[in-house]
Amino acid sequence: MSAQNYDIIVIGAGHAGIEAAFAGAKKGHKVLLVTLCLNSIGFMACNPNIGGTAKGNLVKEIDALGGIMGKIADQATIQVRMLNRANGPAVHSLRAQVDKNKYHMLMKSSIEKEPNIDLLESEAAEILTNENKQVMGINTMLGQKFLAKAVIIATGVFLNSRIIIGEYSQNSGPSGFLRSERLTDSLKKLGLPLRRFKTGTPPRVLARTVDFSKMEIQEGEEGLPKFSETSDFEVQNSHKCYLTYTNPQTHKIILENLHRAPLYNGSIEGLGPRYCPSIEDKVVKFADKERHQIFVEPEGADTDELYVQGLSSSMPFDVQEKMLHTIKGLEKAHIMRYGYAIEYDCLDSQCLLPTMAIKGWEGLFSAGQINGTSGYEEAAAQGLMAGINAALFIEGKEPFILRRDQAYIGVLIDDLVTKGTSEPYRMMTSRAEYRLYLRQDNADLRLTEKGRQLGMIDDQRYQRFLEKKNALEQIRQMLDKGYSPKSVEEVFKEKGEVVPKGGIKGKDILKRNKINSEDLIKIDGEFAKFDRNLLKIVETDIKYEGYLKKQEHSIKEMKKMEERKIPEDTDFLSIKGLRKEAAQKLDKIKPLTLAQAARISGVNPADIVVLMIWLTKNCDKKK
Repeated sequence: MSAQNYDIIVIGAGHAGIEAAFAGAKKGHKVLLVTLCLNSIGFMACNPNIGGTAKGNLVKEIDALGGIMGKIADQATIQVRMLNRANGPAVHSLRAQVDKNKYHMLMKSSIEKEPNIDLLESEAAEILTNENKQVMGINTMLGQKFLAKAVIIATGVFLNSRIIIGEYSQNSGPSGFLRSERLTDSLKKLGLPLRRFKTGTPPRVLARTVDFSKMEIQEGEEGLPKFSETSDFEVQNSHKCYLTYTNPQTHKIILENLHRAPLYNGSIEGLGPRYCPSIEDKVVKFADKERHQIFVEPEGADTDELYVQGLSSSMPFDVQEKMLHTIKGLEKAHIMRYGYAIEYDCLDSQCLLPTMAIKGWEGLFSAGQINGTSGYEEAAAQGLMAGINAALFIEGKEPFILRRDQAYIGVLIDDLVTKGTSEPYRMMTSRAEYRLYLRQDNADLRLTEKGRQLGMIDDQRYQRFLEKKNALEQIRQMLDKGYSPKSVEEVFKEKGEVVPKGGIKGKDILKRNKINSEDLIKIDGEFAKFDRNLLKIVETDIKYEGYLKKQEHSIKEMKKMEERKIPEDTDFLSIKGLRKEAAQKLDKIKPLTLAQAARISGVNPADIVVLMIWLTKNCDKKK
């Protein structure tokens, strides 16, 4: 039987695999998307939401580059909120509660309609390579052979995965899906560094058994921006979420049963996420806290199943029931699905280049939770970049790499490949040193031009982008208009601002702490013709102008080091003057720039000076 040929093969149709497949297809390449089960396409095995702190920024950036996550999330939204409003705009993050089944079905339908993607339910068992360490394709468990110029591994948490609930364990993927059993052996044969990580999920309960009157209602918000610039509709705010809390009785039950907790009795080998711990971990590590937040969230519009956010656990079923029933509003809640922990094989992310290519193997890429991350959004961002770079590799073009000052995606990937991670990695605003510059509201302004150059943004989308830029420029020009003290007096007094004695420009009005763009509309009704979210972008730029200029200066300084390229074939171990530890770390990571080298743990400023001198003597002269 002859093998079928493709340009790109993507293994896994989770959030990373989907973006990778669509990126390759948009670039005009024929893609084979292989998944263990068609029912798991874009499946949300954990929380039924997209976005959130820092994650919302990732989704906006994915959309700005031509990805699909934001577009589908908008269509499947049942509630939307803006998080961190009490803090500055640098940490504002859009978060959408989504209908998880609708999201899955919309993703599956989108893939089926894409002519450049062939979808196949099968298990990838082996990565095929040749003696020159070039990827040739894959073999499946059924004995099928598919050839390709590039292969992207996006297997999520399915590699040799194991579900654990108390004393019970089962070799299984999340939510009862099949696991991948053979691919780990193939990765070991390629000499790739593997490790064991763990994540988990909380119980799901039946809505009619919950007393919502004892909980705090969490309403959605109207008038918020969408994740996708292509969404011409208002997202749904049809469902409520609810807030309740654990209490000392909940904690007592957990502590009394710690000997039965897989996390503490040695049943779990994998390392779990620091920033999304199980409830038993929270109770032990934060013993001084009398309570922890529990959010009760709908899983979809056509189901009465509720997700108990904050109660992730692998405790035995009877302990889960007891602790759940101590919580206000959940005293009589019926558990439909028990919480569980899941262990799985993943790669050491330091075996990757910033392109998402695996070092030492031509045409082999990796994206998503197999790289040690947690979260749908982190996975999708990696998938998009892997898909783009696999396509560029096939085309013989320079790879596409985002710097830390250009996008949260750049921060995410640089952290993974340069610093590595010893536990499931989660994106947070605190990881981004230029977070005021990398706001979610300007993601398209930062990245759409790049997406257009890559061939990821079509004419219609690009025209919208140009219209938005034009509207922003009109707003900025109008803000140069002057206003008399009398015309601003009413609003200024209402807001407790000192009325200026002379004329004042619109942009100076917005510099006042207590004045916002809504107040500006009251002063000058001409501004009402613009979208409120556009006015807010300009307002933020004006109010934080000083801080933004400082960040721009820092970015310029960093770019000088980013522009100092390091040849890929550099033998760091032979560079005289480098400390042994630094040389070993540099040789392992193989940084592409001087800036990346400086971010490696164990490489100090003196080592960078040695490296700079070596580059000047050995590389600059060759130019």
